[in-house]
Amino acid sequence: MQENPQESPQRRIIPITKWNQYHPWPPPGGLRHLVFHADKNGFNQCILRAGRRVLIDEQKFFSWLESQNSAPSK
Repeated sequence: MQENPQESPQRRIIPITKWNQYHPWPPPGGLRHLVFHADKNGFNQCILRAGRRVLIDEQKFFSWLESQNSAPSK
C-alpha cells in the first residue's frame, strides 16, 4: 500500500545549531532564548530533547509562530 505524501507530510526535526541551514530567522541565539523561556511563552510544544540536544519540530514551530501572531497582546 502506497502512502499519499499529501496526507502524511514528513516531520522535520532540526537541531538549534542547524536551524539556519533551513531558515534565515530566528538566529540560534533567538531560538535559545525561546527555549530558555519555553514554560512562559508556550514554546515547549515545539521542543524535543534527546539527551543534551535540543531539537525543534519545524511544523510545530510555524504553528506556534502563527498562534503568537494572532494572540491578543497582554
